[in-house]
Amino acid sequence: LKVPIHEPKPGDLIEIFRNVYEHWAVYVGDGYVVHLLGPDGESMGKNNILKQKLLEVVSSDEWHINNNMDQEKQPRPAHVIVEQANKLVGTTRSYNVVDYNCEHFATELRYGAAESQQVQDALKIGLGVTGVSLALGVVIVALLIWKNNQSTSN
Repeated sequence: LKVPIHEPKPGDLIEIFRNVYEHWAVYVGDGYVVHLLGPDGESMGKNNILKQKLLEVVSSDEWHINNNMDQEKQPRPAHVIVEQANKLVGTTRSYNVVDYNCEHFATELRYGAAESQQVQDALKIGLGVTGVSLALGVVIVALLIWKNNQSTSN
């Protein structure tokens, strides 16, 4: 368990590094976070909003405070973030890995707008891979046509 140098403050976003994704929570004080519990192996569904001890949620994973969007967006006042987060505890929220995941939930509480950098990054990578694959396909087809033209002209 790697603990950050700085202690989180109420309203801070906590990024937890799981094996293949990052889980997000909102620190609400006294060692607690509020988070949208993701589905077990499912990409969509209804999920619970829980308030748990930060160290229980983190378990043995690494984590840090990540308020990086503060440079682009004005965070809401900490007391508003905490009050709203606590009101949502015990309710359910629709979960969709692309449209509304735990990062969307956390950023919506902090900034008033749901965003997921991890989804945006995944889409950019996906589009990049698609673009490279398409370009490679065009090159292969062009080479086959050229080779075919070479053999028919000889």
